[in-house]
Amino acid sequence: MGRKSALLVGINYPGTKAELKGCHNDVARMRRSLVDRFGFREADIRVLADADRSAPQPTGANIRRELARLVGDARPGDSLFFHYSGHGTRLPAETGQDDDTGYDECIVPCDMNIITDQDFTELVQKVPDDCIFTIVSDSCHSGGLLDKTKEQIGHSTKQKQTQHSNSKPEERSVSGTGFRSFLKETARDVLESRGVHLPHRGQSRHIDDGGEEPHTDSVSRDGDRIKNRSLPLSTFIEMLKDKTGKDDIDVGSIRMTLFSLFGDDASPKIKKFMKVMLTKLQEGQHGGVMGLVGALAQGLLKAKLDGKEEEEADALEPAMKQEVHNVHEVYAGTTSRVTNGVLISGCQTDQTSADATTPKGVSYGALSNAIQTILSDKHSKVTNKELVLRARELLSKQGYSQQPGLYCSDRHTDVAFIC
Repeated sequence: MGRKSALLVGINYPGTKAELKGCHNDVARMRRSLVDRFGFREADIRVLADADRSAPQPTGANIRRELARLVGDARPGDSLFFHYSGHGTRLPAETGQDDDTGYDECIVPCDMNIITDQDFTELVQKVPDDCIFTIVSDSCHSGGLLDKTKEQIGHSTKQKQTQHSNSKPEERSVSGTGFRSFLKETARDVLESRGVHLPHRGQSRHIDDGGEEPHTDSVSRDGDRIKNRSLPLSTFIEMLKDKTGKDDIDVGSIRMTLFSLFGDDASPKIKKFMKVMLTKLQEGQHGGVMGLVGALAQGLLKAKLDGKEEEEADALEPAMKQEVHNVHEVYAGTTSRVTNGVLISGCQTDQTSADATTPKGVSYGALSNAIQTILSDKHSKVTNKELVLRARELLSKQGYSQQPGLYCSDRHTDVAFIC
């Protein structure tokens, strides 16, 4: 039996437009479960939460650093575990390439320095053979968080592939799922952030006894106050504006803004994206690139006129030093399969995960609570497949429409959850 190591992240975003209630409790309960049920040592469990401002915060850089340490220290036979409770979001494609898959599913650290699905995929691909890395993401749009992994339970991957293959070439000229599709999804995000939940075409949805699906600021049949863990792009952009003091941030400049804010600490995928855009700009391939990085081009021109080219080059170095094998890798991600990772998602990529507060003031994520309910029987082991199927059944009975998913290789479907 190898070593057992874990990273638990809970983000409530206190005092912000995105504030949640149950993420700290999710992490506390999971920590107790790891020690009491699964035999983890306290010293091998790292927690990042925004409950105590004097402690290390769950920033993008800190989460990435801890994840890299978790994987870097792993040896064959080890069990690695990562639990995330917080907001999830989806970034639309910002290129004119047919290779684009349309969206980047992301988790949202407390400083908005997102971690993308491709970042997770590349991390898990570094896990040693005979070592399992289990990820539980109690966040919205989490069904697509681990690309290049077989979808055992769920419809996220199949839906993404169908959307892309059915989109018209002229629609894909702006993004993989199409500009029209993107406009519809953006409108949906805005409405959902205001408590109006719309069904997705072709998606079965659970209707509770009251005829309504639990949504933002709704009340469940048990009297729980429900908020979803989705961070709409409109809210994400407003928070970036507050953080930067700039009013000219829009959907098309999100990646550039994140790169400008975080530099070398930004998501590797964002740095690769910026390298491709900058390279095209340097090669004179302006076209749509000027629209995407117009502000950046203006900055380069101003730096040249002010004689500060060296200073500007230093700022761009984090992007230019990224290793990019081909353009397809930047837009659509790596083609290598993930074999040592297990993702249990709170919902499908087009769904939201619930953050609930009981009438007594106890808050939790719906998936996290379902997992703890299932694990309360300490005398029986539960497989990854059994856990997800039972969580789906439990959430459905409780009136939630979200459908947890399971993404892993065939050989990990029926192994025990975590270890």
